[in-house]
Amino acid sequence: MGSGVRCRRDRHPGRGGAGDGGAHDRPLIDDPFAEPLVRAVGVDILPRLATGEAEPGDLVAQMVIDGAKARTKFYDEFFVEATNAGITQATILASGLDSRAYRLPWPAGTVVYEVDQPQVVEFRTRTLAGLGAVPTADRRVAAVDLRDDWPGALRAVGFDPAQPTAWSAEGLLGYLPPEAQDRLLDTITDLSARGSRVATESRPNPRPGDDDKVKDGLNRISERWRAHGFDLDHASLRYFGERNEAAPYLTDRGWTLNTITILDLFAANDLLPIKDDVLRPGGVLYVSGVLDETTK
Repeated sequence: MGSGVRCRRDRHPGRGGAGDGGAHDRPLIDDPFAEPLVRAVGVDILPRLATGEAEPGDLVAQMVIDGAKARTKFYDEFFVEATNAGITQATILASGLDSRAYRLPWPAGTVVYEVDQPQVVEFRTRTLAGLGAVPTADRRVAAVDLRDDWPGALRAVGFDPAQPTAWSAEGLLGYLPPEAQDRLLDTITDLSARGSRVATESRPNPRPGDDDKVKDGLNRISERWRAHGFDLDHASLRYFGERNEAAPYLTDRGWTLNTITILDLFAANDLLPIKDDVLRPGGVLYVSGVLDETTK
């Protein structure tokens, strides 16, 4: 689990030709730590893709690359807007190789909590320290698996459930069993003071035959990556079948949400439209919202 690594200084592709200028040359996101983090993972093809030295070819569809850019920008803006509005606690669940505590312009006094397995946060902390990176907020780590008592681990490093919190569950829910997803969203709500904010993705339930198509697509992706020394069974990481869709589930628990489809998110960032929808990304909603003042 985890948010993974984003491409360094991703360029805004625009829709014009080589001489269109302007939007074509603007960076969509700027993550100076992405390339050294993926290099430290030790799989040769990953840093070559991150730096542009290697072309993605059939390893990574342009849709996936653009999706990572748009998703990163969505969550970056979520945290910037939440903390600029006065929220002083931010919690990144399944933080993976997320570097936001080191690169976002956090207001003075912001505490950023990162929750992930001990070996994951140790690797990232050590790697970034070796680069001389310094957090731009008061960074605190709850080194715990989400299957264990992560609320207790959060409290142990100073988390205050009486204070509003900005929560992210980025790229996470599909890697949880349905009941674990519900439990996670319930726990976020229970730990949230009025005025807290949340951001995550809400996937549609599968139509007949969808899961088989997705599994086939993920198996093809796994085969391509194995040829480059990256032996990961992508399909085995996902949980298939029906589950509660995150957006209505959160709404029923008192959150007022804004939603945007991934198609509209691509359009808003002037990214090329999604053409290959075998993995059904087009139905994904990016959601963010606030816990109603009347809920608690």
